Amino acid sequence: MNLPTPLTLILLGLAFVVAEMVLTFQVARRLRNFGIVDIVWSAGFTPLVLLYLLATAWHQSSAPAGGIEFREALISRLPLTLMVTLWSLRLGLHLLIRVRAHHPVEDVRYAQLRKEWGAQTDQKMLGFFLLQGGLQVVLSTPWLISSLRPPTELSGWVGGCFWIGLLLWAVGILGESLADHQLARFRADPARRGQVCQEGFWRYSRHPNYFCEWLVWVGYGVFAWASPWGWLGLVAPALMYHFLVNVTGIPMTETLSVKSKGEAYRRYQQTTNAFFPGPPGQL
Repeated sequence: MNLPTPLTLILLGLAFVVAEMVLTFQVARRLRNFGIVDIVWSAGFTPLVLLYLLATAWHQSSAPAGGIEFREALISRLPLTLMVTLWSLRLGLHLLIRVRAHHPVEDVRYAQLRKEWGAQTDQKMLGFFLLQGGLQVVLSTPWLISSLRPPTELSGWVGGCFWIGLLLWAVGILGESLADHQLARFRADPARRGQVCQEGFWRYSRHPNYFCEWLVWVGYGVFAWASPWGWLGLVAPALMYHFLVNVTGIPMTETLSVKSKGEAYRRYQQTTNAFFPGPPGQL
């Protein structure tokens, strides 16, 4: 069966994210709020996976030999497309609500970058935005690989990867939504201002939302495992784990939490796992 090459899809993806991030930069610059890149980065995975879907379906249906109907090619890739779309738009909407609630005050991360970069802020921020777009393409590897798999029945190895991936994805989506809701409810209570949330999932992990987010990506990786070059699908969850645990996720959040909550958060660090859920300890 004739399918587009991975390189073709990668180039299509890169062209899309460059246009996406250049436009986002212009809007963010006009609004004086670079925090909107977080919204676009999250929601932007939806058009990216749709691009892969349409490109592979069109290529399959127009193949001179062994081609299938365009509709059949689309339907065979619909489950993964829906999974990515639901995850992407849920996270994008969550970030949109947060950014709008604080606008025009900019997220502390981007405000700090403005201070550090000074007169070079625009040039360096555009580069940062484009880097974010490149990361979108790298992280979309499981979807790219899955889109290259010819339509097949969900049985045997393919079926096992599909159902296990779907289960991990569903647990991650539900868990992250509940963790976000628990934290928002805690913060909305004026009597708890300055306190550390240790309710619900936050009793067993200091960052259950990050853990559940990572589970979603593990689900994508497992989903892609039954495809040609499926092992490359594990690059995305491995990278996401590294970023969440070692780069932009936990380190930055913990630094801000210690500054704002002091000794109370230090005690929380001593009794509760940072990432993987576990029973709370005692001092």
